[in-house]
Amino acid sequence: MHSVDMQAINNIAVIGAGAWGTALAKLLAEKGLGVRLWAYEEHVARSINTAHENQIFLKGVTLPETLTATSSLAAALDGCNGILFVTPSHVARSVLQHLAVCLTNPVPLISATKGIEEDTAKLMTQVMEDVLPRPMHRSLMALSGPSFASELSAGRPTAVCLAGTDSQLVRQFQIALMTPIFRVYADADMIGVQLGGALKNVIALAAGIVEGLDLGLNARAALITRGLAEIVRLGTAMGADPRTFYGLSGVGDLTLTCTGSLSRNHTVGMRVGKGERLDAVVGRTHTVAEGVRTARAALDLARRYGVDMPITQEINAVLFEHKSCRKAVSDLMERDAKEEKGPA
Repeated sequence: MHSVDMQAINNIAVIGAGAWGTALAKLLAEKGLGVRLWAYEEHVARSINTAHENQIFLKGVTLPETLTATSSLAAALDGCNGILFVTPSHVARSVLQHLAVCLTNPVPLISATKGIEEDTAKLMTQVMEDVLPRPMHRSLMALSGPSFASELSAGRPTAVCLAGTDSQLVRQFQIALMTPIFRVYADADMIGVQLGGALKNVIALAAGIVEGLDLGLNARAALITRGLAEIVRLGTAMGADPRTFYGLSGVGDLTLTCTGSLSRNHTVGMRVGKGERLDAVVGRTHTVAEGVRTARAALDLARRYGVDMPITQEINAVLFEHKSCRKAVSDLMERDAKEEKGPA
């Protein structure tokens, strides 16, 4: 079993300076841990170091002076004894390949990326197993749950879960990450925790479309409920514990992302529902709506495991096949009659 001395978890590299990565780095630096934040863009690192603000991805939030940023992966990783990985899913493999070269010894790594690799339909820790040296595989973990970066940065209470196969290691990092405003629950279901965090973004796109079409609160509630049913079906087929999806990384994150005005995926869906073109919506923002890429991967997984995911199927048709939103809704409503607790 991998063991980390609690006294040693004091130097964290946060890889990815988007809103969530920056918010986590701020939290840990304020707790007193040594934190180095890696930003792909040099000007983002410079903004954090000189203005103590991520002016691109977390504008208006003052960062502690003890938080340092760098655009050098080697510098970010130097001397660290824990890694928080928070890049968008579509660049994760590339960044991990560079990260592997810079590591001089195995380090516990936590994925806080909520996505599925588009081309392979692999979860983030599975991509990590492809790229990182074998001695690190046992110490991979996943962090997920209902968590808007801006609210955490404002000091508002947030609860998430941390999953990993090594319960002792998970416990040690659980304690290291917790603060009075950031509660971390331990979990062992790596597949379920990652799937919940990724697939809720697809359902949030659909919830946004429902709002964009002004279909009402009844429709949104039904959409969230049936979206959860899809997630549970796929997760169970992939070997996840169904109970995981009724926890923070499942229904918790799903509810937040489908109803919260701060959700990027919900916002993208709402604008598409109002008639805007997807490429125009996505092209106007610095931030990433993970659900757009995850939708394709989710449909790939559904076909691979023989799971019925009608909402995911219709979202793909709207996003990538120019199907009208209203037609997608009517096709969902007019499906054959089912039993709610049945397999489909």
